[in-house]
This record gives sequence, C-alpha cells and structure tokens, in this order.
Amino acid sequence: METEALNRKNSSRKSSIINGNGGDATTKLTNGDADGTGDDNGAAGAAGGGEVTLKAKMSLLNGCTVIVGSIIGSGIFVSPTGVLMYTGSVNLALIVWVISGLFSMVGAYCYAELGTMITKSGADYAYIMETFGPFMAFIRLWIECMIVRPCSQAIVALTFSTYVLKPFFPECTPPEDAARLLAVCCILVLTLINCWDVKWATAVQDIFTYAKLLALFIIIATGMYQLYLGNVQYFTFENTDAKVTSLALSFYSGLFAYNGWNYLNFIIEELKDPVKNLPRAIAISCTLVTVVYVMANVSFYTILSPDEVLGSSAVAVTYAERAFGMLAWTIPVFVALSTFGAVNGILLTSSRLFYAGANEGQMPEILTMIQIQRFTPTPAVLAMALLSMLYLTVSDIFALINYVGFATWLSIGVAVLCLPWLRWAQPNLPRPIRVPMVFPIIYLIATIFVTVVPMYASPVETGYGILMILSSIPVYLVFIAWKNKPIWFQKTMGGLTQALQKLMMVVRPKAASK
Repeated sequence: METEALNRKNSSRKSSIINGNGGDATTKLTNGDADGTGDDNGAAGAAGGGEVTLKAKMSLLNGCTVIVGSIIGSGIFVSPTGVLMYTGSVNLALIVWVISGLFSMVGAYCYAELGTMITKSGADYAYIMETFGPFMAFIRLWIECMIVRPCSQAIVALTFSTYVLKPFFPECTPPEDAARLLAVCCILVLTLINCWDVKWATAVQDIFTYAKLLALFIIIATGMYQLYLGNVQYFTFENTDAKVTSLALSFYSGLFAYNGWNYLNFIIEELKDPVKNLPRAIAISCTLVTVVYVMANVSFYTILSPDEVLGSSAVAVTYAERAFGMLAWTIPVFVALSTFGAVNGILLTSSRLFYAGANEGQMPEILTMIQIQRFTPTPAVLAMALLSMLYLTVSDIFALINYVGFATWLSIGVAVLCLPWLRWAQPNLPRPIRVPMVFPIIYLIATIFVTVVPMYASPVETGYGILMILSSIPVYLVFIAWKNKPIWFQKTMGGLTQALQKLMMVVRPKAASK
C-alpha cells in the first residue's frame, strides 16, 4: 500500500526513530508510564537489533505513586457539590465518599487477579479481549477513547477554568462562555506541549502533581484545626434524600473522583514482583486516597454550610475565602495548577490505549504513529484534544460526570465479570493471585445499582451514554468485521492515512507494527 511505502521511506530517512539512538525515544512514547511520568527506564531496545522490550523497574513505591497520581485530580475539588446535591445531608455525603473508596478498592483487588493472570498491555481492554473476544473488547475501547477519556478531560478543563475565573466573579458563577473558552485554551496549550516534546509534558506533570497534593494538605490541616475548635454543627443527617435514584446519582460524583485506580494495570509488565507488589500498591494507595478525600470533605464542612457548598461552583475557593482571609488566593492557584496538570496527564497517558487497540487491529493506523522530528504521538494527542473540545459544547460539569459515570462503570463492570467467567471457562489458567469470589460478586451487584438505577433517575444523560456506546456497533461492523472491503474503499482509507501522515510527518514505530 502507499502507506507502507511512505512508512519505509520515512523510516529509512529517519532510521534513528526506530533503531540505534532513537530507540529509547520511541519506546518511551509507546510504553510510557500510566501516570504520565514518561520514564523510559522501564523500556530498552535490544542491542543492535532495535527490538523493543519492557523491563520491570517499577518498585512498590513507584506503583503507589502511579495510582495516587492517577486518582487525585479535579474530582475532589468538584465532586463535593455533586455528592451533596443528591444526598441532601452532610453525613450521608461523607458515607458516600467512604463507600466510593471501598468500592474502588474492591474493583482494584479484582483487577489484581486479572492483571497477574493476563499480562498483556491494555488492562481491562486486554481482559475483555481474552475473555469475550474482539467485539466486546472493541466496545470497551470505543467507550474509553470516545467517551471516558475526552469527556473526563473536558470536565477537568472546565474545573480549571472555573477556579481561574472564580476570583474575578466572587459573588456569582463565572459566565459559561468564558469558562468554555478558557477550557479550550487550556486544552490547546497542553496539546501543543504534548505534541512538541514529551519531556516538557512530563515536567508539567511532575510539577503540578505536587501542587494538588499541597492544596489538599493545606485544606486538611486547617480543617483539622477547625475540628479541634469544635466546629461540627453541620455534621448531621438533616435534609437527607433517601430516594434510591438520588443515592445512585450521588455515587456517580463520588466515584468520578476515584477514577484512575486501574491505571497501574496498564503497566503491570513494568512492575517488579507484581504478584506481591500489585495488591500491596492497591491497598496502600486506595486507603490513602480514601482517607485524604474523606478528610478533605470533613474540612470543607467544618466551615461551609450545606447551602454554601451547593451554591458554590468552586468549593475550595469558597472554603479558602472563609478560612484564609488575605491568603485565600493561594488555594484557587493551587487547584488551577492541579487541574491543569490533570488535563496534561490525560493527554499524556491516552496513547497507550491507542497502541493496545492498534496492535489488535482495532484502531486506525494513524493513531499509532510518531512524529519523526519531535518523537511525540501527535495524531493520538490531536484526536484526544479534538474530542475533548467537542464535549465542551456541554458546560454542565455534572451532566458530563453522569455521561462518564455510566460509561465507565458499565465497562469496568464487564471487565470484572471476566474474573468469575474465566474461573468457570478456564479454571486451569495460572492465577498467582486468587481473589475470593465474594469480591467480584459484590462489585458486580454494586455496578448494576450505579448503572441501572440512573437510567430512571437521569434518562437524558444515560440515554446519550447508551447511544454513544451503541454507535460502536456499526463502526465495528464496517471497519473491523468486514474483511473483504472493496478496492475503492481500501484505496480511499489508504490515501487518507497517507495524506495525514504527510500533513503531520508521522510514521509507525516498530513496536506498534505488526
């Protein structure tokens, strides 16, 4: 094909991309850490041959850092309002936060067995591929690439813009159009950084990770002082909304804040002694994040009334205004830095899933390609940025969270279903970690609750989510299942791929080619 000709031509002209000195650069992009650190120590090219292999160099501490860094993002700064909106009372909201953390821990524990049993790249995508075949795996890939990642990025970008604008609109909500435009600017700036140099992107990620942790520790420290002073008047069950539908929607906001607990499974082949370190990293990280999230929420309610939380589009800013006085400006700065880094993290880590899908022949070839001068996954980054900006046509953060929540927990529930299914269908598979069957059963029951009940409570958002998921079926039938495509169709697709290659100056890395 013409695409192959261009690949060979560019590969010979820029052979350092694939072989020799350029091997590490390409390896870093195709096998980069899930937390976006871009550390290429976990990969190496075989001497002289240009073959790409992964080396297990991540310690238990590195694994904990991946999970904690992936989970803590914008959720803790936006979700308190969403959880309280549906629970009605502070005490029930705190219970939802605790249960959401436990729910995530159970899911992560189930993933520990799957991750040590099926060691392919791609995490839950690989588990579903192995268990239920390519059709179900493609639906999972479609949900993640078309809904979860770009929609999550839109939510985080909107949170960033809200916190940046809030000091300029202290008495009201920032204008929707201004928030959306600033969110677009955030995505475009980070898209440029990620397309220009991976080292720049990883530097942004490292610096901004510290910003979000510092903001949370400041909030928790002042909250504990307020508790010491006896400010507990808002910790009651007053105005509790006991409807099952409202409770299910409250979990969408709570669970959104815990998204990312499964990211370590994407790089399990780079983890030292995964049988021992994977469950330890999960237990330590999920416990730590749950404690931090609950204590942050407790801190908010030591000063802010439920009405103040519900009336605020930026809870941490409102808290800072009450707690820090003249220094209140520091918290929105730290939160803005945190969310800016979170947007960068999503852009930086999304290419791994594209590569996993492309290696199974389920993603467009162009999305696996690397820019021949900058050594960055430019097509994947641009695709993610464009989809994210499309979701910014909706400025309601909580509606976007409902889109993501339904799609995320439905697909992760199917991945957890792989565990009991494989116990029955393939009982002789090696299982270094064997999870008690009660855990996947509990998780699956909870997943049914948080996906089925909101269909009644929030039919519009879940309806859109279902339509987006079902849109994967014709795409699969036309582009993957249909093998004997007409010559004109193949030429058209080949010509389009070649044109995009010329436009962006990209080629396939050797690790992604079949």
